[in-house]
Amino acid sequence: MRLLASLALFFSAAALGSAQAIGAETSDSPDRENTYFNGKRVPPLLELTADNFDKEVKLSKFLVVKYYSPYCPHCIDFAPTYQTLYEYYYTSKAPSGSDSAASTASFEKYYDIRFAELNCVAYGDLCTKHDIQSYPQTIMYKDGEKADFVKGGKGMSVISGMIEGVLEKEKPGTRPKDLALPEPGATTFPATSSETEKGAEKKPVKGEKEDATAITKTAPQKVDSTKPSKPTKTPNEQGISVSLTAESFQTLVTMTQEPWFIKFYAPWCHHCQAMASNWQQLAKEMKGKLNVGEVNCDAESRLCKDVHLRGFPTILFFRGGERVEYNGLRGLGDFIQYAEKALDISSGVQDVDAASFAALEEKEDVIFVYFYDHATTTEDFMALERLPLSLIGHAKLVKTKDPELYNRFKITTWPRLLVSREGRPTYYNPLTPREMRDTHLVLTWMKSVWLPIVPELTASNAREIMDGKIVVLGILNREDQETFLSAKREMKRAANEWMDKQIQLFQLERQNLRDAKQLRLEEAEDRNDQRALRAAKSIRISMDMSDRKEVTFAWVDGVFWQRWIRTTYGIDIKDGERVIINDEDNRRYWDMTITGSPIVPSRVSILETISKVTSSPPLIKPKLTISSFEKIFFDIRVTFSEHPYLSFGCIAGIGLSCVSWFRGRLRRNRGHFRLDDNLPIKEIKEGLLGNTANGKKD
Repeated sequence: MRLLASLALFFSAAALGSAQAIGAETSDSPDRENTYFNGKRVPPLLELTADNFDKEVKLSKFLVVKYYSPYCPHCIDFAPTYQTLYEYYYTSKAPSGSDSAASTASFEKYYDIRFAELNCVAYGDLCTKHDIQSYPQTIMYKDGEKADFVKGGKGMSVISGMIEGVLEKEKPGTRPKDLALPEPGATTFPATSSETEKGAEKKPVKGEKEDATAITKTAPQKVDSTKPSKPTKTPNEQGISVSLTAESFQTLVTMTQEPWFIKFYAPWCHHCQAMASNWQQLAKEMKGKLNVGEVNCDAESRLCKDVHLRGFPTILFFRGGERVEYNGLRGLGDFIQYAEKALDISSGVQDVDAASFAALEEKEDVIFVYFYDHATTTEDFMALERLPLSLIGHAKLVKTKDPELYNRFKITTWPRLLVSREGRPTYYNPLTPREMRDTHLVLTWMKSVWLPIVPELTASNAREIMDGKIVVLGILNREDQETFLSAKREMKRAANEWMDKQIQLFQLERQNLRDAKQLRLEEAEDRNDQRALRAAKSIRISMDMSDRKEVTFAWVDGVFWQRWIRTTYGIDIKDGERVIINDEDNRRYWDMTITGSPIVPSRVSILETISKVTSSPPLIKPKLTISSFEKIFFDIRVTFSEHPYLSFGCIAGIGLSCVSWFRGRLRRNRGHFRLDDNLPIKEIKEGLLGNTANGKKD
């Protein structure tokens, strides 16, 4: 019995040593299943943590570690390569021709090598400690020290080349010059590999029958351990608006990645009271979809102060540590529409190909597209992930590496960002890494182009559309669908033609400036004037468009906004669809063409009028949206706001002039010194020449 117990202990220790030689996990976990390669069961990769890293790196002579992020696209693409390479080495045999004891050992035991991986999102401090600046990165350790490394999601031959070089240096002559490697995701050795031939000749014995049967059942169930598991908790299970305190806010909102739609209010606020019923109904509509909450700022004043509220009610959408303010209308339909778009965007930036992008264009008017390739870094993707929340309710953001979309939009540098508005691309001009990762700079550009080519004017976007621009506004009747669609189509055609014309004029003006600079250079060279040559070379081609107002297009529902249109522009939709060209900054508009006829939703009528309106001065007399008396005060206010120092100087000059005039007037009223005519001559003489200092009299 003692002999049997000793043998059992010996074989169990040998089996444990064989498994631990590769450093793989031996416990069967439902989340991390075993895989099978070349007819052999392969345990899951060893997962390193901050607690076991120092221990594991010293347990074997060699340790190959993959540093990765589960959200990095390159890491996701590299995962099958590393997994297959690990399975290949795990099931390989020790080199033939070695001593009899070693030849019976496995590959990993012969070289004392193991494979592992480290999640840098979960253990960021550990990755920083090991100077991991980009993902993925593969490092091979020898006796706990870095022996070699490979940056990026390189091919299997590159990673294997690093491993083979270190092993050959450790045991010269044991590694083959040419190694037949499997394709990523393969489950057997390559057909040309000697291991495959030996495996084919070898028939499964009785002890291997169970494993062979398990291969056919479990091989298709391979689990990709690099993808993060989705939360299983159902949001908003009860369909109510959760009242949050400072403690529950931190636990449920800040410390999780779950999206929350939260209202900050005060019980005495009338606007808060008015929207209370719509907010409760929103919570019911979002049952099982989105968490809805509310914070009483009278009871949780500290929390509301930390959020930096500007008024009540304030509605914010949270996802982890990021947030965005809701600035739309407070109707139930507006809340639901925003919440559904927020759910779609908060799931992350969708990766698309040409087919899915074409389907997306059928549903979305405005799509931001981020083009990337294999060289795009993790820092670029992290900057990209900070953008979607700010686009909720405005546009869709996707990313792609499809060559067909590269060709369609003529992309030759990566990463690149553009917006497709109804198929018309507009490119983000900055290309340097710093500018591509500057979230504030990118969002500023996005806000300038996230409206459709011809958007609908509503109460929520009116300021965004009208301020600082000349707007071609179509007053349309949505109830007559045929006429409405025809008018919108004509306005889009006019908008596209106008934009094409402006691009051509811009290019022509830039070319003229370049030609003028070239003429100066040639003239300076002909005269051999070095000073003039340096001055000509220092000329910068600057296309400053700040003094020119942008012309945009929009349409408004003439029936819904009938009263506002009639009182502001004197137009009634009952008389037919019309177009006005509005200059909101100067409180003026044009509703007639150069011939005196009304502007109608026609490409010809619109285009021939825009050129007359945008010329300086306008060739068509404008009308005012305010009275002449109001216009005087409006012009004074605009002057003060646009030229504050000049206005202050003028006021100061006028004030000094008034003071000077008043003082002069006062002096003239007092007059000069003169003798009083009523005084007698004797008193005058006595007063002037009478008494002397010694009291004598003449």
